[in-house]
Amino acid sequence: MTVLDGVQMAELEPLGSETAPTQRRWFGSGRSCNSDVAEAGAEAAREALAGRQASLVMVFCPAGVDYQAMIDGVRSEAGDAPLIGCTGIAQLAQTGPAQPSVVVTVLGGEGFEVRTSAALNVGGSQRAAGEQVASTVHELTSQHKILVLLADGLVGEQHELVRGAYSVVGGTVPLAGGCASDNYVYEKTFQFIADADGVRVLSDAVVAAAIGSDAPIGVGVAHGWRKSGEPMVVTSSSGGTVHTLDGEPALDVFSERTNAPQLLVPDSAAFRFFAMQHPLGMSRRSGEDIRVIHEGNVADGSIKSLVAVPQGALLWAMETDREGLLSSVDDAYAEAVEPLEGVPPIGFLAFDCGVRFMFLDPDGVRAEVAKFVHRAAGAPFGGFYTYGEIARTRGARGMHHLTLVIVAFG
Repeated sequence: MTVLDGVQMAELEPLGSETAPTQRRWFGSGRSCNSDVAEAGAEAAREALAGRQASLVMVFCPAGVDYQAMIDGVRSEAGDAPLIGCTGIAQLAQTGPAQPSVVVTVLGGEGFEVRTSAALNVGGSQRAAGEQVASTVHELTSQHKILVLLADGLVGEQHELVRGAYSVVGGTVPLAGGCASDNYVYEKTFQFIADADGVRVLSDAVVAAAIGSDAPIGVGVAHGWRKSGEPMVVTSSSGGTVHTLDGEPALDVFSERTNAPQLLVPDSAAFRFFAMQHPLGMSRRSGEDIRVIHEGNVADGSIKSLVAVPQGALLWAMETDREGLLSSVDDAYAEAVEPLEGVPPIGFLAFDCGVRFMFLDPDGVRAEVAKFVHRAAGAPFGGFYTYGEIARTRGARGMHHLTLVIVAFG
């Protein structure tokens, strides 16, 4: 075992992810568990780049490390290529189990074009922030486009960020990404952006990459949960706060449907932990979107999610097991590669929920990554475990929880 600024992790042998440099488009991913965070950044970048010049660098790392040193290590190998990134509970790559580590994912070649951007002070102006970073999509000339968003996971009303971006790019450009996380302490998350002008380490921000490609890009979304019991009607709500269900105080109905222990205090960490394991599903044409309840209010009987729950919506208590959660890898992968129309994927991004990481436990997480490695069939991938997942295509609404999002690059 080694320690990355206080976080224990196992040593991993890199498997390598080289792609022939003559390819018009290429994708690479590298990981390091070096206890020296600057060296970890350099090692992960070196593995991902394999001697190539990147058009975009994406960095995922644990919370609590020396971010400037880590990014300096990445840039010692990648130069001043555009870079975005954020903190996560654990990081995903093809080289071993998901765990705290530095993961660097890169793409490049003449077949890609990239524009990066950031919006600051997002809290209270989520929609405007989404509009701001999405405006760079209009600078792309490629046939196929996607906007990747990495947002502060502790800023509420995250759906407004997605709505703002959607209002700019419309339904023809998919959105994907994740919300930065810390180690379940809910104190502070960080987002990174760097270019030739230097490095910025931010909080209360969203960083974004508008990516254009001469080959298709696909997005897959799946969660592996199923409905349980009878539906509940949202009879009063505002944003992510649900005041009443079936005309009764929402906290009472939620507690009854989930068999919540009476001793739990609704605004306590214990209640939040219980609610994470008992999410609600909101009915959509394509299935159920997951909504996690983060707190309850005894004074007014309301419950609160970080994502909008509109009045009139139908909600169900949801349940799952390990097999259900693992099945989402197959489902999200199949949906992601479908738009590629037979073009072999060169690489993947993965944004996985941090509560899924908790649910699956170490053995389940290893099984999830092994299933992903099998599905990827040698193509590299990188990503992290989030505080919320972003995926908006023609068939999806935008913000998700307890969900796996996969982006496939053809």
